[in-house]
Parts: sequence; structure tokens; C-alpha cells
Amino acid sequence: MEEAAAGEKLDVVLFPWLAFGHLIPYLELAKRLAARGHAVTFVSTPRNVARLPPVPAQLAPRLRLVALPPPAVEGLPEGAESTADVPPEKNELIKKAVDGLAAPFAAFLADAVARGRRPDWIVIDFCHNWLPAIADEHGVPCAVFQIVPAAMVAFCGSRSANAAHPRTTPEDFTVPPKWCASFPSAIAYRRHEADWVAGMFNPNASGVSDMDRLWEITERTRFTIYRSSDEIDPAGAGVFALLTDLYQKPAIPAGVLLQPELDGRDDDESRSGARPEVLQWLDSQPPKSVIYVALGSEAPLTASDLHELALGLEVAGVRFLWAFRKPSGMSAPGTDVGELLPTGFEDRTQGHGLVWTGWVPQVRVLAHGAVGAFLTHCGWGSTIEGLVYGHPLVMLPFVVDQGLIARAMAERRVGVEVARDESDGSFGRDDVAAAVRRVMVEEEGKVFSTNAKKLKQVLGDQRRQDQYMDELEGYLTRYKDNNSS
Repeated sequence: MEEAAAGEKLDVVLFPWLAFGHLIPYLELAKRLAARGHAVTFVSTPRNVARLPPVPAQLAPRLRLVALPPPAVEGLPEGAESTADVPPEKNELIKKAVDGLAAPFAAFLADAVARGRRPDWIVIDFCHNWLPAIADEHGVPCAVFQIVPAAMVAFCGSRSANAAHPRTTPEDFTVPPKWCASFPSAIAYRRHEADWVAGMFNPNASGVSDMDRLWEITERTRFTIYRSSDEIDPAGAGVFALLTDLYQKPAIPAGVLLQPELDGRDDDESRSGARPEVLQWLDSQPPKSVIYVALGSEAPLTASDLHELALGLEVAGVRFLWAFRKPSGMSAPGTDVGELLPTGFEDRTQGHGLVWTGWVPQVRVLAHGAVGAFLTHCGWGSTIEGLVYGHPLVMLPFVVDQGLIARAMAERRVGVEVARDESDGSFGRDDVAAAVRRVMVEEEGKVFSTNAKKLKQVLGDQRRQDQYMDELEGYLTRYKDNNSS
């Protein structure tokens, strides 16, 4: 901290997993470090770099984007460089593609060192289990940046914790693990989610399990950074001490990495002067009358899910803006959105509902005065965005950390989870309508709204968010010359 305050500047390389739910928060961390005067290199592949939001002009001298040549992987379509480019069942092949980046990254690092630009740090994601060995050859320390909440990593547990308390069936994941005694009992996976979580412990098409990757990386790096904070993490403030004890490495919250005044400046409107059509539509709606519906770009939705969600919005009778993304497997060329929705749905909801298939500036939508609630898949980034703007949540989780997040936010009474069949995860229109009306129409909704606004005030404490970055900056400065891992 004192060294950082005295003006010591760092050279940091960030290398995220090839998924936009990871690329964007890594870019946000890169921007915050660059804004503090540090030199930052953001590494990915050509197509991903091209699809990133532009770097703000004032940060461009200190933040450079480097594209490594992607490897050819059997089974991956040409040009598939992220999970957004493939259906969920091919995500394992993206992990093989990440492994194929080892040689290009080694060449990039060797060249940087040869040019006298040896990084002070390399910050990596859960999947880069091969990278610490390359970094060690050049004496460069590594840290991990986890974009999931700390509760997810604590729930998965360390290698030693799992050896001491093995979980052998999916049902074992429907309760908090023994090392998470402080977790509320509700913060666990549903039976229909547990198969996915249990699968993280099994080798996939890359030949390595996700958990083995995570364990190896955590064991070989100096510390772990989390996109989280004491105020918002599903497991609460004590989770960082728990993780420090579990992994015997510091667990460092970086804050939410989303301050309203720092986001939304590089969109179409600021570049061209044209106001996006979805914002124009919102301009014509009454205050707090619209529920914004967005389930991310990779939610494993079925045709039945889409129909029941649509009909649930119709039955609920509220105004809605739906950021509609064609699910993988339903994106064949020529497929019209109308074919994926119930017959006549758009006609029946015209005037009070908008299904939008183009680009949606989500942060600016959530900041709009017409939006009164957020129907979300509970991806961590989307959840943070919704709560930073004080919106109560209607929650429809699917995979990864989403179920844990939904349970925690329901415990905090900032929203409700759509009721689902415990065994297969199916839901119906009446389940959607009931959850939407509880938040948007019924008296109970005032409680959710009040609690969400209280959390907005906490997350909007800029001094506290800056303090998290101060503490992270201090760790990066102090630990870079400590050669013990």
C-alpha cells in the first residue's frame, strides 16, 4: 500500500478464459489498473479482441490488447474462439483450444522479456493450469482472478477439503459442504443443478477436470482475487477468511468492478450521437413500470423454456423489455424469432412488451428510470449490474454459480426465484407469472424494492469500492518481489 501510494507502477498481464462472462470483467479490472497508472496487457484471441468494447482513449496508452493465434481443434467450427460461438456441449473443446494457446503464450512472454518488458504479474483464470510453469521460467509471479462469487469457490472447496470430506453423489451437492458451516442451509444446489456441479470434478474432453485445473492453479499462484466484496458475496464477509484458510493463500476481494459513473460511455450513443432504439422505447414507458428480461448469451434454454417464459410474461400482464438471444442449437440461418415464440405472442403484447433481438446496452437499460425490476439468469455480472442500480430480481438460474447466487439473493429478500421442478428444473408459465407479479405488482414487491435500494446504496459507496482496489494494488506491489509461492 505504501509502496503503491509512493508511485511504484506495475506491468500486469491479464489472460481470461475464452467466454465473454470472463472477458468483460477481466477488461474492467484491466481498466481500473490502467486508470491507476499501471501498464496492462490484455491477452486473448483475435476474434475475441475484436469483439471487446473499445478501450477508453485516456487509458489506451497504458492498456494494450494482444491477440494470440488460436489453435485448430478437431470438432470446433472455424472461427469459434469463445463459448459464445459454440453450443454448451462443445465448451469442453474451447478448453482444448485454451490448452493450445500454451506455445503462443510462451512465445509472447519470452519476447516481452527479451524486449525488457518482463511483467511484474500474470493474472490468469481457472483454466490456465499450464501457465504457471511458463511464468516460472521467467521468474514472473501469477495470481488468479475469479469472476464467480467467492461463495462458489468455497462451495467447491480445496483439494484437501474434498479428500477429507468426499462428495460421491449429486445429492451431496444439495447441502452446504462440511467446511462451509457458516453457509445458510438454503445456499446449495437444487437436485436438477447438482449433476452439473458434480461434473466439474470429472475429466472432460480436454482430458482434465475443471476442479483439477482450479486446484492446480490455486496451488501454484500467490493469491486469488475475487470480483466480490464483503457487502455482496452470497456467503457474506467471512468467506474471504474461509478461503484463505482453505487454500492457504490470501483471498482478496477486488470489489464489484462496476461503478455507474465509469460505465456506459463507450456505447453507440457516445460514438455516433444516435440513441439506441431500446432506450427510445423505454423513454415512452412510465417510471418503474418495466421488467427487463435478460438471460445472458449462453443460458441452455429449450424451446419449452422460451414458450413458458414468454407466456408467463404475458399472463403476468406487466410491461417488459426482453433482450432476446437465440439459444444455441436454435440459431440456424433463416430462423425467425417469431418461430421461437408462441404463436401471436408479439402481437398480443404489442404496446406494453418489446422483444429485442439486436444489441442491448444492458447497463444503460438498467439505469433507465422506466425499469423497475430485472428478470435474470443470475450470472454474477448481471446480478451485480442489477443490484448496483437497485432493482429487485426475478431469478431463473441455470448453471455454474447461478443457483447459489439466486438462493442467496432470495435469502436477502431482494427478489424471488421462479419455482421449478426439483428433479428436472422445468418451469411453467404460471411459475413465471407468479414470480413476476410478486416483485412487480403485489404488496410484497415493496419489500424487495426497498431491500434492493439499500444494497444499491452500499454498492454505490465509491470510497469503499476504491478501498478494495487500493488493497489489491497493495498486494500486487508488495508480493511481486516475494519469490515464495
